[in-house]
Amino acid sequence: MPNANEDISPALSEAQHRAVSELLRVAPVADDLARRFQEAGFSLALVGGSVRDALLGRLGNDLDFTTDARPEDVLKIVRPWADAVWDVGIAFGTVGAQKGARVGDVDRSFQIEVTTYRSEAYDRTSRKPEVSYGDSIEQDLVRRDFTVNAMAVALPEKDFIDPHGGLEDLAARVLRTPGTPEESFSDDPLRMMRAARFAAQLDFEVAPEVVTAMKGMCDRLDIVSAERVRDELNKLIVSAHPRKGLSLLVDTGLADHVLPELPALRLESDEHHRHKDVYEHTLIVLEQAIALEENGPDLVLRLAALLHDIGKPRTRRFEKDGRVSFHHHEVVGAKMTKKRMTALKYSNELVKDVSRLVELHLRFHGYGTGEWTDSAVRRYVRDAGPLLERLHKLTRSDCTTRNKRKAVALSRAYDGLEERIARLKEQEELDSIRPDLDGNQIMDILGVGPGPVVGKAYNLLLELRLENGPMEYDAAVAALKEWWAEQG
Repeated sequence: MPNANEDISPALSEAQHRAVSELLRVAPVADDLARRFQEAGFSLALVGGSVRDALLGRLGNDLDFTTDARPEDVLKIVRPWADAVWDVGIAFGTVGAQKGARVGDVDRSFQIEVTTYRSEAYDRTSRKPEVSYGDSIEQDLVRRDFTVNAMAVALPEKDFIDPHGGLEDLAARVLRTPGTPEESFSDDPLRMMRAARFAAQLDFEVAPEVVTAMKGMCDRLDIVSAERVRDELNKLIVSAHPRKGLSLLVDTGLADHVLPELPALRLESDEHHRHKDVYEHTLIVLEQAIALEENGPDLVLRLAALLHDIGKPRTRRFEKDGRVSFHHHEVVGAKMTKKRMTALKYSNELVKDVSRLVELHLRFHGYGTGEWTDSAVRRYVRDAGPLLERLHKLTRSDCTTRNKRKAVALSRAYDGLEERIARLKEQEELDSIRPDLDGNQIMDILGVGPGPVVGKAYNLLLELRLENGPMEYDAAVAALKEWWAEQG
């Protein structure tokens, strides 16, 4: 596998040659597609993150290619070959496809994107990149975000193309830009967020000159659409090392344009140092919540952990006795969470779930050593609804005290609460608590039609159900009639 850049050939070891060659060999779909482009008179190369991941030994089923063929020619080549084709990205020169292939003894389905050589840049007042096509792969690679994503393997010859020293940066685990960071970030300001995201995903360091540019150009992020910012933030949050990326966003000032509530948590300590660094506490809570995940990254849980205390700066009070209080910060924080997530164009369902967890995250602290009645436990379960398991994880993660005795006591108390919930669940259907009479029964018993009275009666019976547990039908009817008589 010859190297297209003789001046950096020492950086490419024989082992790395073999790694790229082998990973391409076990993905015959790449060579098959390349031959079709070659027969049509075009070039094709595996590019960007696919080459990076191949060298890191983590190439999956997503393959990115670049070509000198224009999108309409790509469609002509790909349509007869692929199992499915989509052209939603064709305005940006990208054609997507799905192709099944047998690799060894395993059937695999590959998600493929083929993008025409291009260059793109933002105009200073536009939220959308302007796309123009290029004529060479070198022209294409220089517009890539980072050098580790600016490597390619020309197919089917398997020539390794690395004009910007991406392999050396990959070995050093550092993020640099192919050109100057200022030019790169001016072309697409979202790349500043990508630097933080890749640092979090790959556990890489960001080169000092890149960090400097991020600090100096962070306000350029304001021209990027909220949807693109949100998607990049999500990738960062569900990465392997989100703390690393979030810290970079805060330290460079980018967080002030994306999630200003996070840097606002860096409250100055009072002179007696009687309250914690809320920012540091938040990052620890996030890490502790991640440690409790059972089925991979949970975006809802991670967002709730990240935002659970954002109401503290607005509710901070210095009391006469020297203490610092944050009364009702969970209520204020839930409202702030809803506002911020709505501005970032999150779905209504996600906004509702994360806001609810923020609102409920302090509820357990009234439990003490088990003083809650069964009624209070029922309300806790009912209020959490389908978020109960996440609330368990968030509440446990929110303990960051260095006092081991206090930490153990809190953990035992929550163990006790979970045991009580489990016992009550065996006796009742706690997850779907309903009144012992439904709306139709209420109307029949009271002899009324639909209207506000039915809702009031329903809420009364729900309160009785939460307070006393399940009621026999006759007891529920008697309670309803007694209430109705009191209404006059």
